[in-house]
Formats: sequence, C-alpha cells, structure tokens
Amino acid sequence: MNNLKKVGLSALAGSLVAFSANAVDMSVTGTAEVTYTTVGGKGTAAGSSTGNPFGANNSVKFSGSGDVGIGTATITRTINDSNNAEWLSAWMSLDMGSMGTLSLDSVGGDLAGLGPHDDKLPTAYEEVWTGVSSSGISGAASNDTIGYVNSFAGVTLSLAKQNGGSANSSDGGNDGIGTTQQIEDYHLTAAVPYVEGLTLMYGQSTIDFTAANAQDDVYHNGHILYSTGPVSLGYRYGTFEDGSDNANANEMEAYAIAFNVNDELSVSFATQDKLYDVPSGTDVTETSDAINASYTMGAMTFRGTLGESDGSGGVATATDEHMELSMVLSF
Repeated sequence: MNNLKKVGLSALAGSLVAFSANAVDMSVTGTAEVTYTTVGGKGTAAGSSTGNPFGANNSVKFSGSGDVGIGTATITRTINDSNNAEWLSAWMSLDMGSMGTLSLDSVGGDLAGLGPHDDKLPTAYEEVWTGVSSSGISGAASNDTIGYVNSFAGVTLSLAKQNGGSANSSDGGNDGIGTTQQIEDYHLTAAVPYVEGLTLMYGQSTIDFTAANAQDDVYHNGHILYSTGPVSLGYRYGTFEDGSDNANANEMEAYAIAFNVNDELSVSFATQDKLYDVPSGTDVTETSDAINASYTMGAMTFRGTLGESDGSGGVATATDEHMELSMVLSF
C-alpha cells in the first residue's frame, strides 16, 4: 500500500511539473561585446591617461512568462561580467491588459517613472552626454521600486515609488538600513492627434527626505519628438531643483537628429547645454556634442560614439573627450 502511495504521489508530482512547464514560456538570450575606449580633456578626471583602451563584456538574460489568470506574469534576471556575478537586472511584472501593468524592479530594470525616460532623444548609439556629462535627471529607477503603467485615451501614464535604501531586499525582510527618503515619480507620454509621428513627454520626480525640516529635491523633464520617414528629430528640456538652502541647481536643454541611411546603417548628432546655477559664484554652462553611428550585419553590430564637452562639470576651464567603438554579438 505504501508503495502504491509513493507511485501515486510521484505521478501527481510529475503531472504538476509538466503542467507548470507548459504554462510558462522560458527563454535565454545574451550578448558578447568588445569595446575600444579613449578619454581626454583637461581639468577633469577623464583627462588622465586612457590606459588600456580594450574592454569586453558578456551578458546572459533569463526570462519567463505565463498566464496567471488575471494577466501575464513575467520574471527577468540578467547577469554579466561587469557586476561581479551579481544580478545586473532583476525584476518582475504583471500585465493585466486594460487594467495596466504592475511591476517590482529589484535592480536595473528601469521599468516605470521618470528614470527610463530621462533622455529619449533619437540616437544611433549613445546619449549626447555619455562619458562627458550626465542627463541631469534622476528618479525612482530601481532599488525595489514599485511601478504601474497604463494608457488612457492615447496618453500613457507611468508611476513609480521607492522608499530608498539599498536594492535586493530579501524575501520577507528589509534592507536593514534606515530609510532616509522616499521617491515618487510620474511620467506622461502622448501621441499628438492628427500629427503623425509627433510625440510629447513630460515627467517629474520628487525626493522627499524624512529628516526634520528637510526640503524636497525635484526633477522635471520633457521631450518633443518627431519622426518622418528615415529622419527623427528631438528636443529635451529638464531641470533639477535642490531643496537645500544655497544649493546648486541645473537646467538642461538638448537637441538631436538621427537618420536611417538604410536598414543596416544609422547616424545621429546631438548637442546639450547644461547650466550649473552656482549661488555663491558665477553660473557656468557646460556644452556637450556627440556624433553616433551604428551598422548591423545579422547578429553582429558595429557602433561608435564620439563626444566632447566644454565647461565640464560646471568648471569653466575644463574640457572632456570620450570616444568609444563597440562590436556586439547577439544570441
């Protein structure tokens, strides 16, 4: 009788495993990349010697999704060479159709809020500020961030909330660090009616510090994007307002144009002015320019960026230069 029970339980377990396997679609993808990077300039850390310009990175992504009754659940984990065998990204989402998509971004997913929309200007490879500046925009991008995305009457709303602390809290636990801030984001994306190819974006991120009498830090960011045929144009305007007294603020304005020469080759140019508001001194405007190109042959892509900036980091006499060539294989 005991043997019959064991056989029955084994058959049931096998059926459950088979059912689970059929209910979930699993996939493994990855990339292998080799880069050649040089830096230059003066008055900045990047102006030091390039050293060894060669680099490499391999990345493997595991994804699974399945119907859980109220929608489609998806889980993704990515590891690569550069993050010491820790997860480069780890997130899960629940797509409920017309009720929207819920997500938990443990690290690196950049799923909702202002973070994934910090710079949406058209480019063949990297952003204009890569290696020579920054977007100037931050938000609740990762670190155990709750997100919600849904569309209403042609407008996509993206919300994110993060309680601060470190990423990857354990199951049933917390990060063990006192939370000193809360971050709340919202972002709106709308295709303009009757103007094909025109898209408007606007978002805000607020960092609410929990310390007594602490003032909020606030980021604002907006885009005007237009595409027609092989040409894409973009304008971006953003601000950062530090809530502390006599603290620096930033104002960013950028333009970009990208052109698809054919199905394989694309090129782009962008420029950005970033104003450093210095209450105790003279304001400085940092100007960054970048040219990007990308060429794809099957699973292999060659791409490159060449950027430079003046007034780097808000220092009037500083300059910065960055050049990167990349060959990436997708599998």
